[in-house]
Amino acid sequence: MSTAIPHSYPIGIDPADIDFMGHVNNASYLKWVQEAVISHWQRLAPPDAVATHLWVALKHEITYRKPTFLDDEVIATVLLEKVQGARAFYETVIKRGEEVLAEVKSSWCCLDATTHRPARLAANVIERFFPKD
Repeated sequence: MSTAIPHSYPIGIDPADIDFMGHVNNASYLKWVQEAVISHWQRLAPPDAVATHLWVALKHEITYRKPTFLDDEVIATVLLEKVQGARAFYETVIKRGEEVLAEVKSSWCCLDATTHRPARLAANVIERFFPKD
């Protein structure tokens, strides 16, 4: 498989994201990763696949590097590492400029939007995320 297309997702930090220590609460990173991964899917997948498939997170592993603050300009860069059956494996790097704030490895399950059962993606859908060189 070739290299996946990265997806940049600007993150809006809300005052509700700030915790008692004056920086972004750890739980907000999960929200951001979910929004970024779904945005990546919606941007690259064909409209019919977006309409007939849903994604649920199975696992997130977050490594926090530096605190994030209310006025920071933050970008999440999402990269689909591989698709295996109905599962997709992502890496998301959250940055402020060149500073890495957090790195997230996550796995997701693709569901049929009607039955809510795991669903494999068609090869032509997966190929949109991994273009041939």
